[in-house]
Amino acid sequence: MTNSTVPSGNPLLNVGFRIPFDQIRPEHAEEAVDTLLALTGEKLEALSGAPGRNFENFMADLDTLTEQLDTVNVLVHHLNSVMSSDEWKAAMEAIIPKTSEFYTQLSLHPGLWQALKAFAETDAAKQLDPVRARHLKLTIDEFRRQGADLPEDKKARLLEVNTRLAQVTNTFSKNVLEATAAYELYVPAERLTGVPQRVLDATRRDAESKGKDGHRLTLHQPVITPVLTYAEDRELRRELYEAQLMVGQQEGRDNRPLVREILQLRREQAELLGFKNFADYVLQERMAGSGDNALKFERDLDARTRPAYERENADLEAYYRQKAGEGAPALQPWDGAYWAEKQRQEKYDFDEEALRPYFPMPQVLSGLFEICRRVFGITVTEAQAPGWHPEVQYYDIHDEQGVHIASFYTDWFPRDSKRAGAWMNAFVTGGPREDGVDPHLGLMCGNMTAPSGDTPSLLSIREVETVFHEFGHLLHHAMSRVPVKSLSGTNVPWDFVELPSQIMENWVMEREALDLFAAHYQTGEKLPQDLYDRLRAAQNYRAANTAMRQYSFGLMDLSLHVEYDPSSEADPVDVAREITSSFVPFPLPEHYAQIASFGHLFSSPVGYGAGYYSYKWAEVLDADAFSRFAKEGLFNRETGRAYVDTILSRGNSDDPAQLYRDFMGRDPDADALLRRSGLLES
Repeated sequence: MTNSTVPSGNPLLNVGFRIPFDQIRPEHAEEAVDTLLALTGEKLEALSGAPGRNFENFMADLDTLTEQLDTVNVLVHHLNSVMSSDEWKAAMEAIIPKTSEFYTQLSLHPGLWQALKAFAETDAAKQLDPVRARHLKLTIDEFRRQGADLPEDKKARLLEVNTRLAQVTNTFSKNVLEATAAYELYVPAERLTGVPQRVLDATRRDAESKGKDGHRLTLHQPVITPVLTYAEDRELRRELYEAQLMVGQQEGRDNRPLVREILQLRREQAELLGFKNFADYVLQERMAGSGDNALKFERDLDARTRPAYERENADLEAYYRQKAGEGAPALQPWDGAYWAEKQRQEKYDFDEEALRPYFPMPQVLSGLFEICRRVFGITVTEAQAPGWHPEVQYYDIHDEQGVHIASFYTDWFPRDSKRAGAWMNAFVTGGPREDGVDPHLGLMCGNMTAPSGDTPSLLSIREVETVFHEFGHLLHHAMSRVPVKSLSGTNVPWDFVELPSQIMENWVMEREALDLFAAHYQTGEKLPQDLYDRLRAAQNYRAANTAMRQYSFGLMDLSLHVEYDPSSEADPVDVAREITSSFVPFPLPEHYAQIASFGHLFSSPVGYGAGYYSYKWAEVLDADAFSRFAKEGLFNRETGRAYVDTILSRGNSDDPAQLYRDFMGRDPDADALLRRSGLLES
């Protein structure tokens, strides 16, 4: 780019590997997007004229056509997710219609579509290597799937649908973020009897920072989860449960009407493109293949898990009656975690809180990096780069030959300006080049237990698993060796993308792996054997309830995208509530509408819509694939090398089912997940 076409001083233009996060401001977003839309449009017209230049570098240029625009789009979405403000929200709302229209127009561009089909007929296309031939085939398939062959009137309507879908899903996400950030409840210490001391300390300091007495409770997971699990004050548990339930339902931030509109738009989008429903459209290119196949997968797991689920709930009910007396009120949703934790502590003499002192965040990360050094041959070292917040850290990854293959940022702790959950994302996709490799750049974000005063961040076992999970995603990006950027790293079918993340969680429960990082933050003492034994004994406590919760999300998602008719009188919120009720052992409140805050499904045009089943699908794969490590050695370098060579480095360069067979030598064992969870009925 020349300076004559690029506004000077905008840090979002000509973004390189070292991103100037300390300079990027909301006012830069729209200007950068406008500039890059114009420049990308010029490149698009040049590509469309490719038949006149013998298609030189045609597919390579198509692969990188939107690269700079994509990067800026990701950066703006990212900064609105981690440092949200009125200015960032306005920047998002300004660029969404423009980028959505451009990406839709790109897939409908008649000149580019004709050029692509013409290239496919050339000798050069017929002589492509397997990876580039796959790129060509998938690109042609995707153009057809996105409507390239539609008549003009349907193209025009598809453009309207896609633009509106981008706007509505952004509003959905904004409402959830704002409602979560807006909630606070100040309570005196006596209402928090039973809650771990670390939570008392953190919430007291939070209140002090706001100039208030008592303890500040929020809807961030490191606060609400321990209160619902440990607080003896039943009314407080109910109050917080109800507050969480109201996210997405409040006046001015009500997502319930948006759910129907999103479902209507997705159904219309699918029908315009020739599919029966949105699930069939989305899943055509995934391992499941169709909405019906995904539904069958979830319903089969439900049927096989339900007997154990009913036994667990009968056991909990009996325990509750024994402890609380026959005249005690019926168990409610805000009682479940509290009484289940009491039962677990009594049954296994095990309290997860006892593990936290052994899991300070810095040690967990160093242990994770050491495991990956032994298994995958990489070295992770802390480095320096500008961040978007003082808590952000930056790391480099080198391979066994000392080659810099990737870098990444971490941002682990909650803020009121940050969206909930944990996630990984890619900023820059590198890969092989003629004289070496271009490094990849990514990030991991979370909402983990934060440091408090002199106490470091002490993680729960679930938070440790989450850190390992997100690093699995990051490795999939960082270790990719695919020469085609759009087939690199995590650009794989969504029911395969969770395999590299979920397989990493398996190391967390293994003694050999824990010995690399589980040590008391004050004394350095290793995790005691008796505590480890109790952890393993309690590992599958209420495993059926944990599984059924995930099935409920997957089935609700698929039912709404396959079986529900968004043009009918039925309210999708009621439909979702009815489905959920058969997976929750307590009566749901009349105003239960968890779907109105379900960002996985509704905070982006596709997201996990019709794809939430992917978590369980990939759990089958990871439970089975880890069996090879369990058999050949947790730190077996040859097994690790085989896994990198067949899966981690391969992105979408071959059919995922084939990549899996390349690693395991066979198709997945469908019983592996239920076997690991202790749910395989004889």
